[in-house]
Amino acid sequence: MQSKTVRSNALLLTVAMIWGFAFVAQRVGMDYIGPFTYNGIRFFLGTAALLPLLYFTSRNRPASGARVRTPSMFWGCIAAGLVMFCGSALQQIGLVYTTAGKAGFITGLYVVFVPIFGLLWKQRPDCGAWISTFIAAWGLYLLSVTAGFTIEWGDLLVLFGSFFWAMHVLVIDWLTHKIDTLKIVILQNLICASLSMVCGVIFETIHLQAIMNAAVPILYGGLMSVGIAYTLQVVGQKYAKPTTAAIILCLESVFAALGGWMILGEVMTPRGLTGCALMLFGMVLSQLNISANLLRYLLPRASTKGQLP
Repeated sequence: MQSKTVRSNALLLTVAMIWGFAFVAQRVGMDYIGPFTYNGIRFFLGTAALLPLLYFTSRNRPASGARVRTPSMFWGCIAAGLVMFCGSALQQIGLVYTTAGKAGFITGLYVVFVPIFGLLWKQRPDCGAWISTFIAAWGLYLLSVTAGFTIEWGDLLVLFGSFFWAMHVLVIDWLTHKIDTLKIVILQNLICASLSMVCGVIFETIHLQAIMNAAVPILYGGLMSVGIAYTLQVVGQKYAKPTTAAIILCLESVFAALGGWMILGEVMTPRGLTGCALMLFGMVLSQLNISANLLRYLLPRASTKGQLP
């Protein structure tokens, strides 16, 4: 079992690396085609890459394991696709105006926003979630807000996109109890790809030569990021603890910054690096919930010290 856990963690680390370097591919793709066209093609490719996995998992699953389908599940998948479209579109447009490294860290904030957005589902985030949010927000301020208290347009778009990614997590969490995860992913990818291509036809000029020039970034974003990485994530999370998996996947932001530096020559200021460190700390803290446990330990001790002997 120990060897399986180590192997699962290694697979999840590979997923984080693939997703992190995908920000570089997305950034490079914008040199040739528009953001909607890029998303449309890559999500169609990613869906095609997942179809063989759907075939094999469906064939090996017992017939009695099929889950009941209801109209609410159908509309739930529609909602997941719409939220995914909004998040990916804002992220991709934002990458036109910001760096891959900054986009990776700002997008990663969705893991901090999830418990806060859970208020919409009448979920009550604990004290640790609020502390994690404060630390991450402080890091975001150092990374993106200038001395004149302004924020770059690209950073703001990616930040809005992370809100939608947080909502996406909550929608998926609700759907996974009712329908197979892989089917949700394929349906939402198709919806996201279709909406992206429609917007690409309306708002962008599409040329075949431009698509050919962006072939490598498109293939990486579609086949590697959506198809292969998702498959590895499914296999990796089988024997990994949920908290460990979430923390490893948070390293996606680090790989995005590393890829931006190695491939695109992006360099962050000491202030920006400090902000990235705080944001990563907030992401990890939101999963470990150390802050809440620490407060539970300190508060009783403080009250005890205030009592008379």
